[in-house]
This record gives sequence, structure tokens and C-alpha cells, in this order.
Amino acid sequence: MIPLGMPTLIESPAPAECAALCHALGLSFIELNMNLPQYQPGSVDVAQCVRLAAEYGIYYTIHLDENLNASDFNPYVAEAYKRTALEAIALAKRLQAPVLNMHLPRGVHFTLPDKKIYLFEAYRERYLQMIADFRDACTAAAGDAGITICVENTDGYLPFQRSALKLLLESSVFGLTLDVGHSHSAGKVDEPLILQTPGALRHMHLHDALGQTNHLIPGTGEIDLPRYAALAEQRGCRVVLETKTCAALRAAVAWMRRLQM
Repeated sequence: MIPLGMPTLIESPAPAECAALCHALGLSFIELNMNLPQYQPGSVDVAQCVRLAAEYGIYYTIHLDENLNASDFNPYVAEAYKRTALEAIALAKRLQAPVLNMHLPRGVHFTLPDKKIYLFEAYRERYLQMIADFRDACTAAAGDAGITICVENTDGYLPFQRSALKLLLESSVFGLTLDVGHSHSAGKVDEPLILQTPGALRHMHLHDALGQTNHLIPGTGEIDLPRYAALAEQRGCRVVLETKTCAALRAAVAWMRRLQM
């Protein structure tokens, strides 16, 4: 049986609300979203979250701030984001959260008459050195806690991002998240990399999509979701049913239960 989880919903942002809903829907975990103020480093009521997990028989994963960019060329900005990641790893240890999910930003680009120039591409060596430094700091912080930091696909990895992923995956602490809807909207350009890197795929965000419209209830879009559910089971992935409202989440859970019957 695939372990199923829910995202932090804006309608039920408080830990107690999330935990009660997670339990009521028969889900296994909540992906705490660190974009929200209550889940910032130092703001999480760890004792309450641990108590709720025990009370409801659930656990947590963590979605790092989507703006997190430890490769920013401003050293103060990069250091702040690296510190944010390291504090999130410390939080994951206290919550016994097995997965942290993160995005890999493209960064700033200059628009020329005929093309875009991404600064991470133009200064690739410096960018990749910062990626390697971030990898090593996270690896040391995670230690032997069994934590995996999974990088999520978004708009299609550019060549410099693929080089960064290769560096990150040199550490056993790092893995990959397959976001099914994002992949669909990007023309599935990242799936060969994600699926053909041995042992890398460890987490999944499952939702439907129509063209560029994402986070739809399963069965209301055009994605072959049973294929991805089978892939999750085959690869041993946890699956976040990443819809955005309570009603949509309930419908997503019902769809998934029918598929599993």
C-alpha cells in the first residue's frame, strides 16, 4: 500500500486542524509547508506536533520554502537560505520527518534580443561550487538520521540545473521528487532523468492537470494517474495528494481509494 499524505492547506493551516483532517481521511502524513509563518524555523511548536502525531498515528514530511536559493551570488542571501535548510534538517530530526522536499531555482536571467541568459549558466563554475557546498553542509547536518532531501521538478530542468542535480545526487542524503502535474505541464522533459537515475526517485506529488493548469482533483484532468500510482508503488515512494482545498483533497483521497480497491 502506498503511503499517502496531504499538503498543508490554507483552509486548515494550524497543526491541530491538519492532523485531525489527515486522520479523518485515513492518510499517513502531512507535508508541512515552510512558506507559512507558523512553520518558519523557530516558530514550529515541536512538542505540539509530536503530540498530535502520536495522538492521530501520523507523521510529517517538510516542504522547504519555495524561494530557497542557497546558490544566490549575494553571500548574505545564500547563507540565510543555507541556514534555513540546516535548521529545517534539525527540525526534521526532532519531528522524525523522513523527507524534506525542495525546489531548484533557475535564478535570475538577462533577456537579450534573441535569447535569455541565465546567470547560473553564465557563471556555471561558481554556481556549481555553491551547490556542492550546500550539498556537503546538508549531508553533514543530516548525518545518519535517515533523512532524504528530495528535489522537485517544476518547469523543466535547464542544463545547469541538471549539472547541479548530478552533484547533489552524489550524496545519499539527496533524492528526487516527481511532481506529476508539473511534469505534464512541462512536456515530461524531466521524466527520463528522474526515472533513469537509479534509486533517486523517493517522493511524489500526485495531482491532475489540464495543459498548464495544475493541482486538479485526480480524474478531472488528462494525466494517466494510475500509471504514476503504479510507479510510486514500484519505487516505494510516499505520495502527497497535492490538491489545494479541503474539498479537493477529500475527492482526491476517494479517487485514490477506488484505484487501490
